[in-house]
Amino acid sequence: MDGGGNRQAKAALREEALRRRGGLSPEARIEGSLAVADRIAELSFEPGAVVSGFWPIRDEIDPRPAMHNLRQHGHRLCLPAIVEGKLVFRRLDPETRLVKAGFGTVEPGPEADVLSPAVMLVPLAAFDRVGHRLGYGKGYYDQAIGALRSTAKPLCIGVAFSVQEVPAVPFEDHDQPLSLIVTEREIIHCREFV
Repeated sequence: MDGGGNRQAKAALREEALRRRGGLSPEARIEGSLAVADRIAELSFEPGAVVSGFWPIRDEIDPRPAMHNLRQHGHRLCLPAIVEGKLVFRRLDPETRLVKAGFGTVEPGPEADVLSPAVMLVPLAAFDRVGHRLGYGKGYYDQAIGALRSTAKPLCIGVAFSVQEVPAVPFEDHDQPLSLIVTEREIIHCREFV
């Protein structure tokens, strides 16, 4: 499929998955977010690993309960920040000053240290079972994951509601696959540490 065809197919899948996600009740979103936190707690990471989370926007799953649990177990947290058109991951702790950012989210201020995550909780619009994801179309995470993978092997975990699953996401060379996907229903093992 050519680039234009891929873009159209991706846009249609994104719209379908986001419509289903938007149809979830507030209660289902809260319960799903708490269930995802429990599932992420089942995973084992290196002690003290740096974990990047994200601040939820609109009706996204909320990873903050999982992030709180990870901090309680000694992991260092960071959040993405857009700097000069690219994602960097800045330290997040109770003293971190959060500032308004694009897309209706917040990010740590520029005084927060930049960290290199070993584990990434990745937001998405849609996913399939082999680890392909659709983001929101800007490519920030694909670029950031690609850059990290050039020097390290971060464990990339898609975090979503099960209604965001689609049969197959069109995959292009610049797209970065996920190792795991965690939903309120299950942990999907997509591939070994890519």
